[in-house]
Amino acid sequence: MPARTRWARVSSSAFRSDPVSPAQVLTLHASCVSIAGQGVLIAGPSGSGKSALALALMALGANLVADDQTTLTLAGETLVATCPPPIFGMIEARGLGILNADALDHAPVRLVVDLSQTEALRLPPLRNVTYLGRMLPLVLGQSTPHFPAALWQYVRAGRRE
Repeated sequence: MPARTRWARVSSSAFRSDPVSPAQVLTLHASCVSIAGQGVLIAGPSGSGKSALALALMALGANLVADDQTTLTLAGETLVATCPPPIFGMIEARGLGILNADALDHAPVRLVVDLSQTEALRLPPLRNVTYLGRMLPLVLGQSTPHFPAALWQYVRAGRRE
């Protein structure tokens, strides 16, 4: 069976068509925002706070990429997050409903936050997770008020080892 062709945005003004095999596409129950062009994938079970964390990061200036469902594909060596078209530009705010949001069509994923686990260590070790064969830094969830701001700073300036 021939590979499917998927249209992927590669820059703000250019499109290209690359064959994408099903093994190179992964749809996750996750949200994604972009901070200064760097994607933050927020994973976790239903009700874990993915949308709430995305909204908090958006309040700090992040851009929505996807809420609740995020599609990951490879563009060369880069893992790229996109939103399924039916939910593009929408984010759920529990207790308010579905909100409209200015959204980006894609972002290269640079950090993963796993809200299914809670960080217990004050100074945790560096952790990683692999999606589609690409290893990414992993941060476990926290219920502290500074968590969104700390994630913002992590993406903007990095972390010491």
